[in-house]
Amino acid sequence: MPVNVRKPMVLPGGRFLDFSGPALIMAIVNCNEDSFYAPSRSLGDAAVEKALAAEKDGASIIDFGAESTRPGSRYMGAEEELERLIPVIASFRKRSNLPVSADTRKAAVAAAALKAGADIINDISALSDDPGMAAVCAEYGAAVILTHKKGIPLSMQEDPRYDNLANELKAFFLAAAGRAIAAGISREKIMVDPGFGFGKNTENNLEILRRLAEICGTDYPVLAALSRKRFIGEVTGRDVAGGLPGTLAANAAAIMNGAEIIRVHDVMEHADLAKMMFALKRGAGVD
Repeated sequence: MPVNVRKPMVLPGGRFLDFSGPALIMAIVNCNEDSFYAPSRSLGDAAVEKALAAEKDGASIIDFGAESTRPGSRYMGAEEELERLIPVIASFRKRSNLPVSADTRKAAVAAAALKAGADIINDISALSDDPGMAAVCAEYGAAVILTHKKGIPLSMQEDPRYDNLANELKAFFLAAAGRAIAAGISREKIMVDPGFGFGKNTENNLEILRRLAEICGTDYPVLAALSRKRFIGEVTGRDVAGGLPGTLAANAAAIMNGAEIIRVHDVMEHADLAKMMFALKRGAGVD
């Protein structure tokens, strides 16, 4: 059985995502001053240079975001988000043809990002926070990442509870994808993200990681955003700065369990990991 038979995802501007090889590396570039991992933060030209360095290190996608959505974070206004995000995307696009993702939950920001050269909208609300988001994505032919979260960033980690975690996430993805398709977004441009750390405790996150293929299904490419998350530190006893070894282990499990994209802070290390996992899966005949 082949390692992967998913067709390439066609993106705006003639770019595409090729799923025939190792898991794709999405590099995190936070255009803000408050994301939970300080080395991921940069503004203006520094953010562009960070993205270009990530491309050299093996990134397949650059994920630019201006609004922190870490647990406890507060909402950022659209004007501030636009000022931080759009010039960076526009400048990067002049220097690179690598696919770009805009991490936003606002339709106005998504529209401006797509005009500036973004290809993907990475919306932690799965297009539900802003009623105009789905229409914007459909109009521009953007790919979308539909993320599961329970609650809002300010309070989502206070006491998350599930009657049946797997069933809730399965139902969520079925409904979210259905809404996206009904709004005119192509089925072939949908990706799903189980939202590690977005309204989940450590046991919830570990259960999702173990059962990733079952919970997320195989209809859409699965993105795992595990990098240096709090639950990894709770397992290993390390702080965020010491979170790389645990993150590598978690992402290896994610790839083995079906993730086709991993969103990371540490690009070079994960590019090597993805190549190694691909060789192992190919040699074992794992689909």
